[in-house]
Amino acid sequence: MTSAPEDCLFLRACRGEATPRPPMWMMRQAGRYLPEYREIRQRVSFLELCKNPALAAEVTLQPIRRFGFDAAIMFSDLLVPLEAMGLAVEFTEQGPRLPAPVRTPDDLARVHEFDPTRETSFVLETIRLARDKLGETPLIGFAGAPFTVATYAIEGKTAKAFTETKKLFYRHPQAARELLARLSRATLRYLKAQIEAGAAAVQVFDSWLGVISVDDWNELVFEPTRALIAGLRATGVPVIYFGNGATTILDRISTLGANVYGIDWRLPIDEARARLASTSAMPFAVQGNLDPAVLLGPASEVERRTADVVARGGHRGHVFNLGHGITPETPIENVEVMVKTVRESTA
Repeated sequence: MTSAPEDCLFLRACRGEATPRPPMWMMRQAGRYLPEYREIRQRVSFLELCKNPALAAEVTLQPIRRFGFDAAIMFSDLLVPLEAMGLAVEFTEQGPRLPAPVRTPDDLARVHEFDPTRETSFVLETIRLARDKLGETPLIGFAGAPFTVATYAIEGKTAKAFTETKKLFYRHPQAARELLARLSRATLRYLKAQIEAGAAAVQVFDSWLGVISVDDWNELVFEPTRALIAGLRATGVPVIYFGNGATTILDRISTLGANVYGIDWRLPIDEARARLASTSAMPFAVQGNLDPAVLLGPASEVERRTADVVARGGHRGHVFNLGHGITPETPIENVEVMVKTVRESTA
């Protein structure tokens, strides 16, 4: 198995080192905006694709072949661990559904920890297959953060108001803490297995973090998230934490101890770096943060906004990315403009 060299642009930037240009990849870079992905999806369902290592590895490689990104991210889904923990998960046209969500302390009896090498062996095989074909391009493994995965377990679907989540937090805080703790421990083992299978870095997605208050962060969410990141840091691979919608609590997020903090599109990346630095006791890099909607505009605006993110992020400890996942309707031509702009931004 060929592994990514330690001096590749992506790993250097994750370590906070200077690079001639920022390395780049995109969240959801393997997805519906690519015609080659849509062709595969015509033949299999989303869940079948996730559980077929050969096809999932192929989808992982598609954006690398087309754009030559500086890192690949394995194709999977945030809810794979929930199914392994005993909760039924269905994927519908309207999004994921959990027919039996966790709403009471008694429901915790249905949530157990799992052995990643058995219950999620297809994920690890996807990593091994993709890793064998990536050459020197690093592969990123990923999982959802405890809070974000918990929202799906509690709500039973993608939520808007997160009423059920907050109801459990406020009415049964001890049950909420136990659920988050179990998710933290299970996710740590899951991501360690991904690293052992060949992931050169891991990203922790906290996609719904923006819906919680500072008090909820302090009392319920911080500790299981910190414990997860600390356990991952001990492996020696870079840990990226992406807290979507969390610009108001960056001063608190910085205490998690991640190697890299993903920044959403709501705040200029240089301002976000400064806020993180104001309270961080450890060196860190930043990742982001072009608004994905910019890629729906004219090429001239894509070029201008991309160049601005590169200038603000700098050439030290900056991984260029979007501030959220690329949208399915994004024109391929605009991605090419973005890639060209980043590549030409040499220091």
